[in-house]
Amino acid sequence: MTLYPAIDLKDGKAVRLTKGLMESAKVYSDEPWILVKKFEEMGAEWVHLVDLNGAFAGEPKNLEQIIKIRENCNVKLELGGGIRDEATIKKMLDIGIDRIILGSIAVKDSAFVREMAAKYPIAVGIDAIDGYVAVEGWGEVSTMKATDLAKEFANAGVEAIICTDVGRDGTLSGVNVEFTVDIANASGISTIASGGVKDESDIEALIATNAVDGVIIGKAYYEGTLDLANMFKLLN
Repeated sequence: MTLYPAIDLKDGKAVRLTKGLMESAKVYSDEPWILVKKFEEMGAEWVHLVDLNGAFAGEPKNLEQIIKIRENCNVKLELGGGIRDEATIKKMLDIGIDRIILGSIAVKDSAFVREMAAKYPIAVGIDAIDGYVAVEGWGEVSTMKATDLAKEFANAGVEAIICTDVGRDGTLSGVNVEFTVDIANASGISTIASGGVKDESDIEALIATNAVDGVIIGKAYYEGTLDLANMFKLLN
């Protein structure tokens, strides 16, 4: 089980949202790179970055902070938020991002995602509200079931699927294990759980499935309901 400490970037700051609502943003640091360095010192192999402004704008908006993180930290970085064309993918990889997360574009143009996955390290972000895919920074809900979208990327060369239950995200209400396992089974791809993680019992429940490879940890760390440093010691 790989733990992915998460940083959402909004206006250059590290924030967390509740249920994806931008107006719910709570600032945890004015210097996100310092947080990433802290995760690295705890034993993190990966850090999960989301450019929230970029998700709504359709193009990266927190480049200064992303570059600062890369220059100061040695962990692997995956980045999502507003990355919707090959030029942007290349730009982010040139900056030093290790894996690109494609979300909204995966719903609208799955062929493009498969094409990019053949060339670059790509993860697909599947965000769902009541089982249906949410896009455009979770501002819209499509008519596509999350599991149907996951099936589209079976054998497509995608490195991982990151599945988020938006209704639980940032709520500390517990991870949606069943939803995550459904996505893993539908795609056959390495699957990373996201949304609602509260404490160690969530991680234990995911490990027990033998179907989930990673979990994104956000508010549980920031609000102190999960001892992340101890969790790294237990799993490493």
